[in-house]
Amino acid sequence: MSLSIGIVGLPNVGKSTLFNALTKAQNAESANYAFCTIEPNKAVVPVPDVRLDVLSDLVKPQRVQSSTVDFVDIAGLVAGASKGEGLGNKFLGNIRETQAILHVVRCFDDDDVIHVSNSVDPLRDIDVIETELILADMQVLESRLERMEKQLKGDKLLAPKIEVAKKLLAHMDEGHSASTFTEKNKSFTELIAELHLITAKNVIYCANVDEAGVAEDNGYVASVRALAEERGAEFVKISARMEEELVGLEDEEYQEFMESYGIEESGLHQIIRTGFKSLGLISYFTAGVKEVRAWTINVGDKAPQAAGVIHTDFERGFIRAEIVGYDKYVEHGSEAKCRSEGVLRVEGKEYVMQDGDVVHFLFNV
Repeated sequence: MSLSIGIVGLPNVGKSTLFNALTKAQNAESANYAFCTIEPNKAVVPVPDVRLDVLSDLVKPQRVQSSTVDFVDIAGLVAGASKGEGLGNKFLGNIRETQAILHVVRCFDDDDVIHVSNSVDPLRDIDVIETELILADMQVLESRLERMEKQLKGDKLLAPKIEVAKKLLAHMDEGHSASTFTEKNKSFTELIAELHLITAKNVIYCANVDEAGVAEDNGYVASVRALAEERGAEFVKISARMEEELVGLEDEEYQEFMESYGIEESGLHQIIRTGFKSLGLISYFTAGVKEVRAWTINVGDKAPQAAGVIHTDFERGFIRAEIVGYDKYVEHGSEAKCRSEGVLRVEGKEYVMQDGDVVHFLFNV
């Protein structure tokens, strides 16, 4: 299980520059013209987690394995994309499978960087993208509804799903996203799981600023932040260009530069942390001499479900879990010490996993 994030936005707002910065690899061509990104860029990025480094220093394993995030960057969308304008709509299928959407918005003035609308207006730009995503989702929903209506004679159980599909279509036809639909019953949940509607996903609004906008919010940033708060969505502010230029620096130099601008957290850290928060994800660890590893699970998952992330056999044959909280593990320095000091706990099938648990699962094959 890993977090997956699709990156959307107008052409030339910094999506590919951000992708380069996030992945720390210059593998997404970026240039000062629209539709530079033609094929979708995909990358698997390790989740930065200082706890994993600390555990590795204590255990000294043969290898260390981070959790990962999948980033998918598609061509910029433009008004009319749902009708074939531009290139972005061609690749929307690549982000339907992602769990969250990172909506990148340009929040800086620069006469040397063109804008497809010839002016900077973040709220207008957001509306353009969201309208196109709604229209694209409506096409998918209409197609599914048509098929279900044809199948209804042979499968009467489709009736509740057809009813909710019609209501959802009417809701979206008024310009609303699938995520704001209120009748979220079992049929709705099944429909969303089948269709992977983009507008049903969690959104992180990303204000891309220039160097001057890093330390203090400008008016553009303030408007996007206010919109995110109004909608209960997540928000991050980064300078994609600045972070891309810092890619080659050593960690110490990078940290010094960030601190000089008053930046406490890199764009990658912000986006991943925000993504985890918005999707209700946490990490637990396994720590042995062969491997120290982070695993991603959902908030509220019980021990057998967490074990199943490692292997389905672990969940099926779950017996118990031996668990130490991260802070306690670090305090005592080893699993053996935790065991001898009585801080290692034995938990059963009903134990709800906590972020940072260091776990050893016992199971029957």
